[in-house]
Amino acid sequence: MDIIGPYQGGGGGCCYAAPARWKPGMTVRVEWETGVAYSFDFPGYADREKYMAWVENLEAQKRQHTQLVPIPDYTGQKVCGLTVHFLPCDELQVTTSCYAYGSPEYPIKTPLNLPEPQSCPK
Repeated sequence: MDIIGPYQGGGGGCCYAAPARWKPGMTVRVEWETGVAYSFDFPGYADREKYMAWVENLEAQKRQHTQLVPIPDYTGQKVCGLTVHFLPCDELQVTTSCYAYGSPEYPIKTPLNLPEPQSCPK
């Protein structure tokens, strides 16, 4: 839907409507793609062979991901859609909170600019 780079916020999708009542075991399936949207070695369009090799290189870096993420208990709270936090190592956190990131009431406290580790747990 949107291209969002590292350490950026924003983006959007449609549609998630939380059930009126939260139940234990509720999850949401999140699908996303990682890779490179653009690189600075763009060869131009004049040499089709170089251009196609450049496109193939970009495509080779793309990875499709799908993850089931538990929806936190929102009993007794106002629900404002679903916000997904994409963390290093393709980990996710979600919230239905109406508060904005950084607000004392916002439930996710993970810093936005976490460095990518040298290796990720398997």
